[in-house]
Amino acid sequence: MSGTKVTFRNAQGESLSGLLEVPTGVVKSYALFAHCFTCSKNNTAASRITRALALKGIAVLRFDFTGLGNSEGDFSNTNFSSNLQDLISAAKFLAEQYAAPAILIGHSLGGAAVLAVAQHVSTINAVITIGAPATAAHIKHFFVDSHDEILHNHTAKVELGGRSFTIRRQLIDDLENYNSLDHIKTLRKALLIFHSPRDETVSISEAARIFVAAKHPKSFVSLDQADHLLSQPEDAQYVADVLAAWASRYLAINTMHDQPMERAAPLVKPGHVIVREYDKVFTRKIFTEHHQFISDEPVSMGGADLGVNPYELLLAALGSCTSMTLRMYANHKKIDLQAIEVELMHHRIHADDCESCEKQGGCIDKITRIIRLTGSLDDKQRVRLLEIADKCPVHKTLDNQLHIVTQADYL
Repeated sequence: MSGTKVTFRNAQGESLSGLLEVPTGVVKSYALFAHCFTCSKNNTAASRITRALALKGIAVLRFDFTGLGNSEGDFSNTNFSSNLQDLISAAKFLAEQYAAPAILIGHSLGGAAVLAVAQHVSTINAVITIGAPATAAHIKHFFVDSHDEILHNHTAKVELGGRSFTIRRQLIDDLENYNSLDHIKTLRKALLIFHSPRDETVSISEAARIFVAAKHPKSFVSLDQADHLLSQPEDAQYVADVLAAWASRYLAINTMHDQPMERAAPLVKPGHVIVREYDKVFTRKIFTEHHQFISDEPVSMGGADLGVNPYELLLAALGSCTSMTLRMYANHKKIDLQAIEVELMHHRIHADDCESCEKQGGCIDKITRIIRLTGSLDDKQRVRLLEIADKCPVHKTLDNQLHIVTQADYL
């Protein structure tokens, strides 16, 4: 599992900062996580839940809403409607760069947001709320003491979670537009509600309002002793465990290039390799008969840096084959070879600079291989081992004139 920093643009063209938690194996589905009011993507609950879901095969994008965390924009100019637009922008980013999300997860006000936005993201099959109010208007109680000042001056400083925020009247007015349960009644998505009866920030009665308004399929899970922010690791882990198990029945399909999302690795014949797109840029999934891994390009080249790049794979093939061949020979000859390390580098050089190359003009590929041998070896054994290194099968393949046949198979 690895977390990749990503950025994308909101509707106003401002850069939003996100983190994509990616499984190491096959991705069962993609999800979006919406954090709580005035929180950030690095909120403890968001971090723990998304990482735990990645371990279960669900890739999750968590991001900072406009004006929060590392995202651009002025928080005081945002409102609940802009949060919904940010979620739509995030879903579009996933669809364009990876695969369209099938799951929406929202914590606290983020839960109210995913309920409100779900119908506007056609690929969503399942919605999960955690300690969420039924409607966004619920958070107006945070501003009771400053309500008159906001109405009179159109702005006020408000202390929330130990931090000071500028709240404008536009936020209060916007919340009035989200004081209905109609969008929950017509959700038409599988719904899972997590809530703690001990939640002192958002009453569990809000969970009841959501559950009663929603149509089936819907489920409720009590978080028992948990607090609103799920500050205990075991509570966040429990949410992830239940969420992944519950969501599995609603993730039979997802979209990557409008094709069904893979639920398992493909059947690969012995000696064959299958390479599939992991995203719509450079990340690729590589499958052999018994193994799977990822190749990619670094971020500086436009990739996500989730795996080694193709030339690194080439060098790894030569290096591992060299090491295996040397070990086989040493074991057979009972040579005291205690350790083998092979370091490789790939270069593009001008043919005129290559003394051992027959080709003249243009550029050629050059691989430098440094072999470090540890053990009680005499000079004769060292020379022989270097000769054996040149006899490894991959070395011979690369050193020979390689002929590649390309065949098209259109699906």
